Amino acid sequence: MSDLILVRGGNDIASAVAHRLFTAGYAVMILEAAQPSTVRRAMAYASAVYEGKITLHDVTAEYAPTLDRARVILDSRAAIPVVTTAEGPVESAIRPSVIVDARYRKKERSTSRTTDAPLVIGLGPGFSAGSEAHLVIETNRGPNLGRIITAGEAEPYTGEPLAIEGHSKERLLYAPQAGVFRTGLEIGSRVTAGQVVGEVDGTPLVARVHGIVRGIVRDGLRVPAGAKLVDIDPRGDPALLARFSEKAWVIADAVLSAIRTRTPHLIEGRHAG
Repeated sequence: MSDLILVRGGNDIASAVAHRLFTAGYAVMILEAAQPSTVRRAMAYASAVYEGKITLHDVTAEYAPTLDRARVILDSRAAIPVVTTAEGPVESAIRPSVIVDARYRKKERSTSRTTDAPLVIGLGPGFSAGSEAHLVIETNRGPNLGRIITAGEAEPYTGEPLAIEGHSKERLLYAPQAGVFRTGLEIGSRVTAGQVVGEVDGTPLVARVHGIVRGIVRDGLRVPAGAKLVDIDPRGDPALLARFSEKAWVIADAVLSAIRTRTPHLIEGRHAG
C-alpha cells in the first residue's frame, strides 16, 4: 500500500480531509481509536466504527475490522476503510506514503514524527514543521485558516468555540469529572435551556441554551474530566447536522494542495469512482 494516504483521526475535520482526498482519486484509509469519543458523530467517519458504515456528502466510510478487509475495501474503490488502533501498529504494517495527523489535540503535543512517512502533515497546534510533521496546516479561524506552514508552528489553540446566534461557550457541555457518560439523547434531539441532557457518574449535565443536539458523545463511554460531551446548535436546523463546515472544507483543500505539491508521484485518480 505504498501509494496510500493514512488519515489519523475520524472527527469532522479529519473526515472532510479524507473525503476531499478520496474524491480527488487518492487511496485513503482512516485510523481511529478503538472506541471513538467523537462529539459531532453525524458529520464524522469515526461513526463507522460503531455503525458499520456512514455516508457523508455521497462518500461512504466503512469499518474494517482487519487490515485484510481494509485492503478489499480499498481495491473496491467504493468506500474509505476505517481501521482502529486495536489492530496494533497499523502504520508499520501498511507503510503509507503520506500521513495526515488530523486528531486535532489542540493543547497537546503530537506524537507524530517526520520519520513516520515520507510526508507527514499535521493539522493545527501541537506540531512543529520539521519535527512532528513536514508541513503544518493552520486550523484557527481567521485570515490564516488553511495556510500551509513549512517552518514553525500553527497559531495556539484559542479555546473559543464558534459563536452561533450569539452563543459560543454556553453551547457546549464538558465532563465535570472522569467517569461514564450516560444519555438518552441522540444527534438531532431538541433540548431546552435547563434540561438535563446527560450525566457523568451521577453528576448531571444541564443545557444552557435552546436548540438541537449537534454533537453528543456516544452513551456509555468512559470520558476524562474536561472532555467535551455535548454541542447544542441554537439554530435548530436538522439539515445542518450532517454537513462539513466551511472551516473543514478550507482545511481539506489545503491538505489536498500540499499533497499535490509535495508528492506528485502519487497516482491521483487511481481510486476515482
